[in-house]
Amino acid sequence: MPVFDFSNTPSKKAGEEAVCTYTTFDSNETEASPQKPMLILDNKSCQWKHHSWGVFTSPGKGTAFEFKEEETAADILQIDARFVSLIRWLGENHIQVRLSGENQPRGYAVYRIREMAFGGGTKLSAEDGFLQFMIERLLSSHAPAPESEEEEETGDEMKLTSLQSITDFMTCAGRTLPDNIRLWARRNLAVARSREVSPEERRHAQRALSIMMNIQWKNNYFEAIDPREARRILDEELYGMEKVKQRIIETIIQINRTHTLPAYGLLLIGPAGTGKSQIAYAVARILKLPWTTLDMSSISDPEQLTGSSRIYSNAKPGIIMDAFSMAGESNLVFIINELDKASSGKGSGNPADVLLTLLDNLGFTDNYMECMIPTVGVYPIATANNREQISAPLMSRFAVIDIPDYTEEEKQVIFSKFALPKVLRRMGIREHECRITPEGVSAVVKKYADTTGIRDLEQAAEHIAANALYQIEADGADQVVFDAEMVERLLG
Repeated sequence: MPVFDFSNTPSKKAGEEAVCTYTTFDSNETEASPQKPMLILDNKSCQWKHHSWGVFTSPGKGTAFEFKEEETAADILQIDARFVSLIRWLGENHIQVRLSGENQPRGYAVYRIREMAFGGGTKLSAEDGFLQFMIERLLSSHAPAPESEEEEETGDEMKLTSLQSITDFMTCAGRTLPDNIRLWARRNLAVARSREVSPEERRHAQRALSIMMNIQWKNNYFEAIDPREARRILDEELYGMEKVKQRIIETIIQINRTHTLPAYGLLLIGPAGTGKSQIAYAVARILKLPWTTLDMSSISDPEQLTGSSRIYSNAKPGIIMDAFSMAGESNLVFIINELDKASSGKGSGNPADVLLTLLDNLGFTDNYMECMIPTVGVYPIATANNREQISAPLMSRFAVIDIPDYTEEEKQVIFSKFALPKVLRRMGIREHECRITPEGVSAVVKKYADTTGIRDLEQAAEHIAANALYQIEADGADQVVFDAEMVERLLG
């Protein structure tokens, strides 16, 4: 990238033609501040006010800012590369803005830009708050890829519904989207504007643009995770399961070393009710990622996952694309429940085959979007009851963790220390108002000795707590103590 000599460049009078004076710098900061600004203006000839208003000038380059109160312009010395297209667009459209900045030895560090649409001035977009949305989106994006000399820089787009807003976003966002999505957006915008296609095609293109640009497309870099905090979350959510917790902590340490997700997701296999889904939610919480659930038992047709073609009037995206849209970002945890049911598709294909493309992290194509969706930031966690019903190709995409059933002693602890206290808190019953003797706890566990997991124990806790509440409210009891005989009589 060329470096321009701006050491002897004086500030100019308003309206004077400017040449390119700035250099760009890469930044991945998520917040702007005087120390980490969006751009730096020349302040050698004047110490600019903290709040100053004006317009960016020199539309072809966007290299100066015209201070309206001082009637003087100052060169832009440096710009965060993510904001080049936005500053250019503000200048080309003569958008009046207010800057917040701080005078420093290196220049006037601008860390906030607000739109001012008073006096009949032009607004950047038909949508209120568009400029702030743009700035927040750019700050949450990563430094753009270098621009080739042959390729003209255009922009990106977002989930604003009007075509004007979509156009503004694509122009302003710069090269912060993955290349294939940026090119896809150009093509779909052309379709949405065209009068040579049917209204139905224009509607589908505009809807697809709105969906795609609502998603923050991130790279696959992951910040380090505190293993001690991860362990605290696991202990809070799960009792026992030391081998399972150890395996998850090992995964966290791997992420910390590589700053990327592991090549394989987790497959939790064990009896029903042993907390597999709870483990998955705990991992999503540790990773600080949004999560979505795919219940394979309810998916019988691959089209439910891949979406339907736009040739149909009622076409729509599939469940996987909907998950990205709901999360609002491309990095998320996919919790795939009942993976062992994925091979029993009743439609024209097998849903398990669709999952393979998602799990390979090479990209996923939705039939409605007609675009390859990057999946490098997707972390799959699957659950299953029966290992034998999972196909070998699916099994090979996961690191398998076997979840054993709880022992009788563990079930007693879970019931008395976790399940029952949790229900009492939810019902507003004080601990001393509902007690259960050790013999009563043993009777509960013995009652469900032939069942796996702890769901029956949780239901028993609900029944016991509800009975205690009835005796307190209806019979005026101060305390209800359940012994083995009362438990057997209550639970039948």
